[in-house]
Amino acid sequence: MRFSKMHGAGNDFVVINTIEEDVSLSSASCLARTLCSRRTGIGADGLMLVAPAEGRNADYRLLFYNSDGSLGEMCGNGARCIARYGYEHGLAGESQRIETTAGLVTGERISRTLYRIRLNDPSVIDLHRSAEGCDCAYIELGDPGIPHAVLIKDDWDRVPEDELRTLGKKLRHSPAFPKGANVSFVKLIGKDEVKAVTYERGVEDFTLACGTGCGSIVTALALKGLVSGKNVKVSMPGGELFVTLTHESGTAHDVYLTGPTCVVFEGETKEI
Repeated sequence: MRFSKMHGAGNDFVVINTIEEDVSLSSASCLARTLCSRRTGIGADGLMLVAPAEGRNADYRLLFYNSDGSLGEMCGNGARCIARYGYEHGLAGESQRIETTAGLVTGERISRTLYRIRLNDPSVIDLHRSAEGCDCAYIELGDPGIPHAVLIKDDWDRVPEDELRTLGKKLRHSPAFPKGANVSFVKLIGKDEVKAVTYERGVEDFTLACGTGCGSIVTALALKGLVSGKNVKVSMPGGELFVTLTHESGTAHDVYLTGPTCVVFEGETKEI
């Protein structure tokens, strides 16, 4: 079974083209757990399967599985990587339309490694939701929505990692978020510039970057009046991502995520 290993700002993925490879979707969850294992597999935050589009308005379909085998609605950095994969493997042109579980996503090639996607518009926005004694913003991107809790915590990068992980896990499973939530800790560091880290649902740990997390962060901050929403830089442990959106009257739309992509290697599995 042939695969590609890619990452976007450190958020890493195994990519398999099911149009060419014989992959049963009924076994995709097990395959994700096996391939994403960093000890006995290839190692990744998630598995992305490319499949034929179900509708006429898309070039192809993206199925995203977290490393724990759960089906994810969508992945921002994954979608940027898959846009590059789609372009370089002849599935689509420089501008493309990608089906995801959360809805249609558009992708655009900016340069050889730089890709931009339009994220799904927020379907739920709650700027003040109390969870575990914290005042969080709660955003869902798409429908069904990708749940994100955003907590402004200016000292998060000085908190011991184990302590921050404990808080992230506690918030991720908080009853305040019935679907569970990805949890982003955010620090404002300048005009339209923030530093953040995300504890991801499905990975159950911090990741080096989270694309939908960036979109949710900037949505929350823009609606709170803390950033403009135009080319906001989000510095995550794996690199810098940029978000531009339109916001008005308590809503946001046209959320664009731009950042780097990398093809780490390509290979073939033998005993999986």
